[in-house]
Amino acid sequence: MSESQPKTAEDLFHFLDGLGIKHKTKNHEPVFTVAESVALRDEIPGGHTKNLFVKDKKDNYFLLTVEEHATVDLKTVHQVIGAASRVSFGKPEKLMEYLGVIPGAVTAFGAINDTQGNVRVILDEELMKFDIVNCHPLSNDATTSIASKDLLRFMEATGHEPLVLKVTA
Repeated sequence: MSESQPKTAEDLFHFLDGLGIKHKTKNHEPVFTVAESVALRDEIPGGHTKNLFVKDKKDNYFLLTVEEHATVDLKTVHQVIGAASRVSFGKPEKLMEYLGVIPGAVTAFGAINDTQGNVRVILDEELMKFDIVNCHPLSNDATTSIASKDLLRFMEATGHEPLVLKVTA
């Protein structure tokens, strides 16, 4: 596989296994929004994520991973995350180029595809209070559960130094 090919869920699971990170995945119908995924809550315990792929005017990219019901104020979050200006959503082409996923499947696990460190990862501190965090495994037809402390280990193993900040209202 070439470096330019996005990694698959199987690649992700192999990477997690190599780090000794326990993970559990539940396959389900594709979900594109938090609202569509609510039906899965009874089956999958833990904190569920909402992910925002944003950029500032200097083309600095950020992945904000927050608890699914959290509110992020896009007019002020740049002050918290260290962006050069107010942020706007990144284009789907950059999302695929940097994180290897499509809109509707944005996930913290996309960091595995960001081998050049183009994206700054921000994990909301409220989300990180959960023992278990749930993210799509690079596609939106499954949910993978790992310990929140292991999500930090995963990020570091991908070369990202995640910031745990209060980015939600």
